[in-house]
Amino acid sequence: MKRFKKIVGALCLLGCAISVDAQQNAMYTQYMFNTLAINPAYAGSRNVVSATALHRSQWSGLDGAPQTTSFTIDAPFNGKKVGLGLQILSDKLGITSTTGAALSYAYRIRMAQGSLAFGIQGSAVQYRADYTGVDLGNAGTYDPAFSENINKFLFNFGTGVYYNSDRFYIGLSAQDLLNSRITAYEAADDTTGGSLKNMHLFFATGYVFKVDDNLKLKPSILIKGVKGAPLEADLNAMLWIKDVVAVGAQYRTSADVAGILEIQASPQIRIGYSYDHSVTRLRSFNTGSHEIMIRYEFGFERGKILSPRYF
Repeated sequence: MKRFKKIVGALCLLGCAISVDAQQNAMYTQYMFNTLAINPAYAGSRNVVSATALHRSQWSGLDGAPQTTSFTIDAPFNGKKVGLGLQILSDKLGITSTTGAALSYAYRIRMAQGSLAFGIQGSAVQYRADYTGVDLGNAGTYDPAFSENINKFLFNFGTGVYYNSDRFYIGLSAQDLLNSRITAYEAADDTTGGSLKNMHLFFATGYVFKVDDNLKLKPSILIKGVKGAPLEADLNAMLWIKDVVAVGAQYRTSADVAGILEIQASPQIRIGYSYDHSVTRLRSFNTGSHEIMIRYEFGFERGKILSPRYF
């Protein structure tokens, strides 16, 4: 039975690794903590130097399951009219790994109730895949898709727009605007096969409702789209208690349900944890996904009372 589970799990991971029509970018449950990873216009929106580290261990107990580590830092400049950001990413899935960095620039326009920002992003990643190490099952079987390993650098661009006020945000962004070719091979009929890095679209919005002096409700939604795959939505609801502790839940369409805990440990430090439980057939082969996050913000003056920031 254990061997059967390993085989099925490996097939699932292999399908994820070589699919050309599936979600190709790293996934986050706590995307509201890591908005810079999906929208460059977010840079500088918190009006202080903000650094966030996040690690996601997906599908625990399944060999070769996704492991993602991300570090982002962003800050406002030029009287808070400009935001600059940096993301460093390491993402592993089965036989593939992606390591790289992205630089973001945002121009912010102050409005009556909030700020409107337009952003651009440039990224460079090293993509590796150990295709020759895949056991194809039959000795001597040749498949051009698994004939050689991949080790290449990919360069890409992204753009986005982001509006936020004290209690509301909305953003639309596009990543991987260049359809970079990840793999290529000549098939038996002399046609070219392989996979491309497809453009990803993200739409995110959220609002904070005041329930009473001690409770605030923060619903949010993230919609993700990529060519060849159905739209996916993350539906969230977080309840903030005295602006210190937040508990919430998420439903990812046709994929997972999750519980989220956030703690504002100090005006500068926020800690978050989430646990995802699969609602697909894959739930039989893993014990869930874990994600932990810590954010530290610089530049606070001692003794100064600050308005809480919810995103």
